[in-house]
Amino acid sequence: MANKISLKANDGSTVEFYDEIKAQGGVKDVYFSLDKSYVVAFYRKPINANDRERINNIVGIYRERIFDTPEGAYWKNLFAWPTKMVEWNGKTGIVMPFYDKKFFFSSGPFKGKEKEGKWFASAKLRNKFLPADQKGNWLTTLHMCIKIARAVRRLHAAGLAHSDLSYKNILVDPISGSACIIDDDSLVVPGKFPPEVIGTPDFIAPEVIGTKHLPLDDKQRKLPSIYTDRHALAVLIYMYLLNRHPLRGGKVNDISDSGHDEELSMGTKALFIENPVDRSNRVKSQQLSPAELPQGDPVKMPYTICGPYLKKLFDRAFIDGLHDPSKRPSAAEWEDALVKTTDLVQPCQNARCEAHWFVFDNTTKPKCPFCGQAYHGQLPILNFYYAPSHGKFISENYRLMVYDKQTLYKWHSNNLVSPTERISEEDKKPVGDFHFFKNQWILINRAIPDMMDISENKAISIGDYVPLTDGRQILLDRGQGGRLIVVQLVNN
Repeated sequence: MANKISLKANDGSTVEFYDEIKAQGGVKDVYFSLDKSYVVAFYRKPINANDRERINNIVGIYRERIFDTPEGAYWKNLFAWPTKMVEWNGKTGIVMPFYDKKFFFSSGPFKGKEKEGKWFASAKLRNKFLPADQKGNWLTTLHMCIKIARAVRRLHAAGLAHSDLSYKNILVDPISGSACIIDDDSLVVPGKFPPEVIGTPDFIAPEVIGTKHLPLDDKQRKLPSIYTDRHALAVLIYMYLLNRHPLRGGKVNDISDSGHDEELSMGTKALFIENPVDRSNRVKSQQLSPAELPQGDPVKMPYTICGPYLKKLFDRAFIDGLHDPSKRPSAAEWEDALVKTTDLVQPCQNARCEAHWFVFDNTTKPKCPFCGQAYHGQLPILNFYYAPSHGKFISENYRLMVYDKQTLYKWHSNNLVSPTERISEEDKKPVGDFHFFKNQWILINRAIPDMMDISENKAISIGDYVPLTDGRQILLDRGQGGRLIVVQLVNN
């Protein structure tokens, strides 16, 4: 029978747990608290003075900078952040919150196990082992990716790098669109606390792999940083949305040495499998197993199905920035592109489609790329315009795809509002909704006091509706940052 252990943490508080190892990571043993509200993870090996100072800063000043803020409660859902440090039997430990139950499988062969990202990032693992009710859908996966990008953005804003972003260190739940970054005790403070590891295979930046043979103090040696996090983040988003690795194609760089080939393929010779100019690393579909299809074949499911905003960032991450870290998109840019992409999705009209949602591809005959179902009917597209300083309206290159019972929010009607952690409770409330009513698409004004039908020079009072006919111009908000929408109808 396990014994109860009671310790004093570095902040003077009492920490209680049972002395029974419940889980083991790469370097730590995990024990459960009495009420399972937190865990205590002890390093198996003694830590040095530098690591001790780093952990003290992570549970202290760096934690305070993120969590002792008006948005602190929001970030607690996105990080399993260490809260305290303890000593026991000559070992150093950290106290962390227990993972939310949504991050554990509720059915299938892994029932009760943690939802490591690998099960959702790999087509083979996803298709072969996961039951349908655990997969979520493509829209909730987009929401999950937003959470990851947002969390990484916050780390980087605090001057921290994770150093080991991978699907092993992020718990995900595609059902609810949630994510939680774990192993935050290995954070890097560039220039102060160096990285403990270079990362996890598949997510290590090419420049880190290409220089790992150099001594640590060599100026040419590249170590984990915010820039290498940006590479790992791009790989994660690509894998979650497309279920394949962006660099693992058919090219062999060293036929005689598999280890050296791996080092070259992920390092100095890394090449995007969908590079439009150099096609030498294309996936050889005939070598794929049935469980890897269709996602594993970029010909059948090219990265362009993710829409224009994400396609542009994938190009910067895996073409322009693959070997030039300065050109990689920031976490904030990924967050913005993902949010805008959620406004481009349409529900698939095939009830059996596993993805359930797809990005409108700006064609006159849209179809779901996941199941091939063509869209039938009238499809309204709302093109957004705004007027800087109440001047002439200009295009934002931003649009909203309409579907039945869709909701319009303040961040749609006004470009000064963003759906981030800082949004007010008032701005979270719906301001309108769309319906297909009596064979016509309409927008009902629920909360915008000055909505105008510009085409007919008519006010749209709260509770009234305006038809979404082709070419109609609707001013959503007269205030600063207010948007004008121009309706475009696609008939199929």
